[in-house]
Amino acid sequence: MSLAIAIQMDPIESIDIDADSTFVIGLEAQRRGHRLFTYQPKHLTLRHDRLVARGWDLTLERVRGAHFQLGEPRTVDLADMDVVLLRQDPPFDLAYITTTHLLEHLPQRVLVLNDPAEVRNAPEKLLVTHFPQLMPPSLITCERGEIEDFRTQHQDIIIKPLFGCGGAGVFHLKPDDENLTSILELFTRLYPHEPVMVQRYLSAIRDGDKRIILVEGEPVGAVSRMPQSGEARANFHSGGQPRKTELTDREREICAAIGPLLHRKGLVFTGIDVIGDWLTEINVTSPTGIQQINRLDGVQLEVLVVDALEARLAARRALS
Repeated sequence: MSLAIAIQMDPIESIDIDADSTFVIGLEAQRRGHRLFTYQPKHLTLRHDRLVARGWDLTLERVRGAHFQLGEPRTVDLADMDVVLLRQDPPFDLAYITTTHLLEHLPQRVLVLNDPAEVRNAPEKLLVTHFPQLMPPSLITCERGEIEDFRTQHQDIIIKPLFGCGGAGVFHLKPDDENLTSILELFTRLYPHEPVMVQRYLSAIRDGDKRIILVEGEPVGAVSRMPQSGEARANFHSGGQPRKTELTDREREICAAIGPLLHRKGLVFTGIDVIGDWLTEINVTSPTGIQQINRLDGVQLEVLVVDALEARLAARRALS
């Protein structure tokens, strides 16, 4: 059956077709005969009890510089869609949170992935705190004294904004670094009402920050993101380079611990970050890494994502 799939995402013209996970998920859905419609979060409108979006019918093609075709702009009632993919990139700010509230107005027959209420309740650096046994020593606070005590205890630390993304604003403070005050002043100006996250620095970052993709809570692929020389961040947005990898026993243990929760909450497509033996983030908003894993391992992870989408929708309809 051909499905009508709306994709809530950043502007289609701005994506990198060799790296963007949404692009290959859309290509796979299109290959199966599903119809695509795209809109940006700012184009959502709640008309009393009807959620509509102004956007475009979408056709995708893997051709650099000509990777999409848009139909004439039109406004659709999202209740007429079969599936809505929540795929815009962070930051996870109030605008993002508002879209999750709006999407909850859709009737149950419309499948939203990932589940908007659970996305809202699972900011990447906060969901992980429910698994303290899997995390490195960590601190979330606005209190400078707490940060100084943590640094005294652990010496080598990472400090980062709680709702940042792509490695932006991540600082590595070595024991002799004198910039703590300046960094906290900067964060106070940029994020005046938000705590920061502080973690013990993990030297295993030199061996890569591993991105593991999970579908329905099961690990399906992984890639090591290697930091550039002199860089503490390994995110692809920060210049990290992909390297082929396999899951360790510890990483399988981490996936087994968190997978059932992700599945139960309707967080169908997620990506976790592991450094050494430690889980650092659970990405539920717009995880990346599919294309890098595909190229390194000769797989097509987007097939598994669309399989899961179709299975979820079929199960929902069977209950209605």
